Amino acid sequence: MSTNVAEVLENAPDRVVPKGTDRGVTDTFFYDNKIVRDFGIATVFWGIAGMLIGVIIAFQLANPDMNMGTQYTTFGRVRPLHTNAVIFAFVGNAIFMGVYYSLQRLCKTRMYSDLLSKINFWGWQLIIVSAVITLPLGMTTSKEYAELEWPIDIAITLIWVVFGWNMFGTLARRREKHMYVAIWFYIATFLTVAVLHIVNSYEMPVNLFKSYSGYAGVQDALVQWWYGHNAVAFFLTTPFLGLMYYFLPKAANRPVYSYRLSIIHFWSLIFIYIWAGPHHLLYTSLPDWAQSLGVVFSVMLLAPSWGGMINGLLTLRGAWDKVREEPILKFMVVAITAYGMATFEGPMLSLKNVNAIAHFTDWIVAHVHVGALGWNGFLTFAMLYWLFPRLYKTQLYSKKLANAHFWLGTLGILFYAIPMYWAGFTQGLMWKQFTAEGTLQYSNFLETVLQIVPMYYMRGIGGVLYLSGVFLMVYNLVKTVKSGTLEANERTEAPVIVPTVSNNAGHWHSWIEKRPTQMAIFATVAILIGGLVEFIPAFVIKSNVPTIASVKPYTSLELQGRDLYIKEGCVNCHTQMVRPFRSETERYGEYSKAGEFVYDHNFLWGSKRTGPDLHRVGGKYPNSWHYHHMMDPTSMSPGSIMPSYPWLFEQEINQSTTQDKLRVLKQLGVPYEDDYIANSNEELMKQAKGISADLAKEGIEVKPEKEIVALIAYLQRLGTDIKVKTEEVK
Repeated sequence: MSTNVAEVLENAPDRVVPKGTDRGVTDTFFYDNKIVRDFGIATVFWGIAGMLIGVIIAFQLANPDMNMGTQYTTFGRVRPLHTNAVIFAFVGNAIFMGVYYSLQRLCKTRMYSDLLSKINFWGWQLIIVSAVITLPLGMTTSKEYAELEWPIDIAITLIWVVFGWNMFGTLARRREKHMYVAIWFYIATFLTVAVLHIVNSYEMPVNLFKSYSGYAGVQDALVQWWYGHNAVAFFLTTPFLGLMYYFLPKAANRPVYSYRLSIIHFWSLIFIYIWAGPHHLLYTSLPDWAQSLGVVFSVMLLAPSWGGMINGLLTLRGAWDKVREEPILKFMVVAITAYGMATFEGPMLSLKNVNAIAHFTDWIVAHVHVGALGWNGFLTFAMLYWLFPRLYKTQLYSKKLANAHFWLGTLGILFYAIPMYWAGFTQGLMWKQFTAEGTLQYSNFLETVLQIVPMYYMRGIGGVLYLSGVFLMVYNLVKTVKSGTLEANERTEAPVIVPTVSNNAGHWHSWIEKRPTQMAIFATVAILIGGLVEFIPAFVIKSNVPTIASVKPYTSLELQGRDLYIKEGCVNCHTQMVRPFRSETERYGEYSKAGEFVYDHNFLWGSKRTGPDLHRVGGKYPNSWHYHHMMDPTSMSPGSIMPSYPWLFEQEINQSTTQDKLRVLKQLGVPYEDDYIANSNEELMKQAKGISADLAKEGIEVKPEKEIVALIAYLQRLGTDIKVKTEEVK
């Protein structure tokens, strides 16, 4: 029976009139390969963009001149652009590419709606473009991996719903009754990312470009790292595990090693992962019980994580001879190995004695990039090499180029990770080193920075090697595409209802494998338990955040300065959390208390110390020191790798936003009086004139309206709300 493809797609893109065969009644239908191709191209484009920005910021840390002297290209503003481009643009498009290809074939049907597929594609690209525009402009929430402002958050929610609608619609019309393990991970990914994004994005808008988190201080930190850790879990891990379960057996031409292991792997992983967020906040002001929960579940996480790795590697049993010849399998093997390494190191780093040395150092940067470059990057490259020849009905242009890409990428990872591990060990040990007399051996924080600058250069070289391999891949794929023709609508036939074929047939779990609604409900319950157990006590029981009477809200000038601190991305290099270690209290002052952060919307504890902690910097230096330090950091700290901020001395404080900011914060519980809000700009100028007059005493002429004055006011406020009483030694 002949069929006109155009006519079929116009009338019913999913099917043709059934016909009888010896297999029973079958349908002819067409897979949508064009949407897969589009997401593949976007994956490559944004991968290059995100990695190029990563190389730039790597060299910015080694050489401040690489900040290029403009406010739009400093490390503080560009670093979140790099993370968003790599995570949500590169990896995000790779997820959609892999899901849209595999889901159609696992369900034996075309995607539910071509229109929804297109909205998903173009909406996601517009979100990424909006990030490219807003982040360099300093429009950021400062919350790691969630920096985008509220209008973009709403857009992300809408497009994610479109993706889920399309996915569940496809599952509802599937011809294959049984849902393969990859689909379980896709369902868990959609549901959990939706919950994470909505809860963490609870914020109150000030205007179109500015908002404040609905949470403050300790509670904001708990929610953010519940989100931050599980963004890694359910955006960088679970969807890629689903893709591994589909593409690895295809590439190796072998069935999954153990279907039962995949069941244990799936349910234990999604249940345990959600609890582990507090391990990012060990020794901070977070309540001890929450920290302990994070440690316990992080250690437990090793078992299901390695269950997935073992299942992946053992799927290659009997096919290791192919690994020597096939670059796709090489990429997959290293990707799964990197996943295993990262998921071993994560639980290890969550142990308090290890975390005490590693946290805030470049060790964490190395750990994260082993997963990102190895697991996500290499598995994405493998999928691209596997998919494009099939989409274009041709052969890969050059296996030699693909092998060259593999070795360049592997060297790139080594040149990146090893120097960062070395830098992290160096930092952790130097920060804690005492002399025989009991004083800090390296009391000047800059001494530790100068020791690791060579490692930053090596890290940049590793990035160049890795990116060079990507350019080889682009050439290889372009030549592959030119040698074939895209089969935009791939014709196929399948029985109207495909009999269940499963390694798990007859097992109790097969019941849920046929029911996407029940699967979604059970998965949602599994991922909600951990979050609820951590959040409810933290928000309801007031003793978790003891208040301190001397802690007052920020003045209007200090608040404007704090927002400039956020705008410039200072939190990317400086923490505001003095941990209760002798090495830190000797260096910075009294350790941080939970009650000091009750008016901090958003929290600014940070996750990396490229520069010193600033929580006790208030009153430590005169106003003139901060003035000169922001104009030329090397004038106060010779050898500093911090960039200068000359625009702060030229631009004026935007006083039109002051009252709106205070009103929003009052709605969030900050006790501002109505009279103070009404006169906030007068109070702002009064305090600003005092700072300006103080600077004038040292021969520095600066108008009180300038942004530098507000930033100085904020820095001088930090850590001054509490006074520690010390007894005299008699």
